[in-house]
Amino acid sequence: MHTKQASSPVHLVTGCGSVRRLGSVLEEEGIRRALIVTDSGLVKAGHVEPVMATLRESGVAASVFDEVQENPNEDVVAASVDAALACNADGFVGLGGGSSLDTAKACNFVVTNGGQIKDYWGREKASQPMLPFIAVPTTAGTGSECQRFALISDSRTHQKMACGDRKALARAAVLDPELTLTQPPLVTSCTGMDALAHAVESAVTRDATAESLACSCEAFRRIQSNFTVVMKDPNDLRAREHMQLGAAYAGAAIELSMLGAAHAAANPLTAHFGVTHGQAVALMLPEVVRLNCEVDRAAAGYKCLAVAAGLIEDTASAKEASLVLLRRIVRLLDDSGLRRPLHEFGIHENDLDLLSREAEAQWVAQYNPIPMTPLLFEMCYRKVLW
Repeated sequence: MHTKQASSPVHLVTGCGSVRRLGSVLEEEGIRRALIVTDSGLVKAGHVEPVMATLRESGVAASVFDEVQENPNEDVVAASVDAALACNADGFVGLGGGSSLDTAKACNFVVTNGGQIKDYWGREKASQPMLPFIAVPTTAGTGSECQRFALISDSRTHQKMACGDRKALARAAVLDPELTLTQPPLVTSCTGMDALAHAVESAVTRDATAESLACSCEAFRRIQSNFTVVMKDPNDLRAREHMQLGAAYAGAAIELSMLGAAHAAANPLTAHFGVTHGQAVALMLPEVVRLNCEVDRAAAGYKCLAVAAGLIEDTASAKEASLVLLRRIVRLLDDSGLRRPLHEFGIHENDLDLLSREAEAQWVAQYNPIPMTPLLFEMCYRKVLW
């Protein structure tokens, strides 16, 4: 099987030291007063001041909003909007992981179109143009830099609201692997497995196309061959660059085809038991692949991933290739150090019904190649419970 060449809808500025080109990127987009949306940890890690200096050299005024938290909610978005209005921002820089990038996108919705972020839950609900947004990811995981969606939690129910609009896409993403060097090993493993899951799930969704599959394959090829390298040698910048590009291509694949049951199953684990998103997805992915590969179309997509990564020859059957892919995913899960039975997170048999019903109600569940029911989700949860 063959796929078309991968491409991203977002202009990618890549390579070591590329963050020093950020000022010129903002100039090209006409941004003169930028709001940098980030978190306090990155301020303390020393990432924000060099960015500010780069912008000053280019004549761009910059203000900093550093109150982003993991799984940002409506309150964080409202605070960022106040910061943007206070400095009369004419553009946004999202600096950090997916939470910072999503908060910047969400802020853009409300600043330009009014109301509250929950008003934009769904697709294409922004009627007015949006300000330029530049993504500067400091992790290799979410792929938010290449997606239109901002994932924001409802402050009351903690349900994730996916707010997406074509106008919210980043104009450019600056991928500097040096920015990922300060990641703790646990963050590296969680974001890496999240990116891997993005590549695998986006390859087989009901909306998958030849274009999205090309992005999924390119993402999987880079991630599966460099993830273990980065885990063993965190200072390997070449491997980190591949991981960043892989995560970005996986994000581009999601933009075109969405995700599936592994992410649907992961979200309730995070909401109710605090399981880190990347770990939750990593734990559920093998069982979802095992389930999906019984469907011919999904098996064909999994084969494309395995062949693109050089794990098996193109002459192999789709079922055989799917099993090879599954073994590779399990091996990477082991390498990540994230494998733990769900009961170690305080999850018990009597929790599975709630988790399964909530997983089935997740927005991304509808894109899985096999129609998911609470019973199927319970079966997946049960296999990783002990």
